[in-house]
Amino acid sequence: MRPAILAALTILLALAALLLPLPLVEAAPTEHHIDLDARMFAFAPERVQVNWGDTVHITLRSEDVAHGVYVDGYGVNIVAEPGKPAEASFVAYQRGKFRFRCSVTCGALHPFMIGELVVGPNLPFWRAGVALLVVAVGTMMTLGARREGDRKGTPLRDT
Repeated sequence: MRPAILAALTILLALAALLLPLPLVEAAPTEHHIDLDARMFAFAPERVQVNWGDTVHITLRSEDVAHGVYVDGYGVNIVAEPGKPAEASFVAYQRGKFRFRCSVTCGALHPFMIGELVVGPNLPFWRAGVALLVVAVGTMMTLGARREGDRKGTPLRDT
């Protein structure tokens, strides 16, 4: 196969991997119980990942002073005193990345007390991985076709 045809085919397959809609079968909604520990000036865990439609139960525990958690996009706001956990539940009905932040002023670094809620499968990552694999295989095949053409004495350019 000619190198130009292989290169064009590689580009088309990579674009298809990045742009075509995928008929994904999503997992059935489940329940997640998240224990969120708050201390000056961090949450543990810092990142929570759930799927669309899941019910999320958050138990907020404070280790030092009063802390709160507000989940952007969901309007969830709970406050926990040291030794007195607070709970809230919500359904993850919006896909994407959302920040959760401390909603109670807890000190000088309070504005930096942020975490991340990720709702839905990480499709951009998988699409980029497939596109990278397609480009790598296409590049190897194109280079192989060029070397084979060199051995046969054919010109490097398609005319």
